[in-house]
Amino acid sequence: MNYYKIQAKFLKLKRGYMKNIKTLLGLRIREIRKQNKLTQEQLAEKIGIEIPSLSNIENGKNYPNSETIEKIAMGLNVQIFELFIFEHLKEPDKNKMLEEINSILSKNTKLLKTIHTITISLK
Repeated sequence: MNYYKIQAKFLKLKRGYMKNIKTLLGLRIREIRKQNKLTQEQLAEKIGIEIPSLSNIENGKNYPNSETIEKIAMGLNVQIFELFIFEHLKEPDKNKMLEEINSILSKNTKLLKTIHTITISLK
């Protein structure tokens, strides 16, 4: 799952304020599982837990115990610490986003006009 899809999931789950470690861990597990081309069913079977349990972990509803974290890491062929690398999943800095947008739009007048038209139509 790419960054933008994960970010969209973030916004839907927590209305743009993703700071909950359960949710971040769940998104990270899902991201790695999908990178490994595993379904929830396949991973759950591989690590010996119920599918709803894995689903609840991935959705940030439950936090796995240390034994389950170890099983998940082994099932995904990653080190445990890799499950907790989710800096890229956190909400981006607003000022940095605005700077990036301004930089892009200052170089592309046509895109700026299109975005302006869309923005006006949303009012």
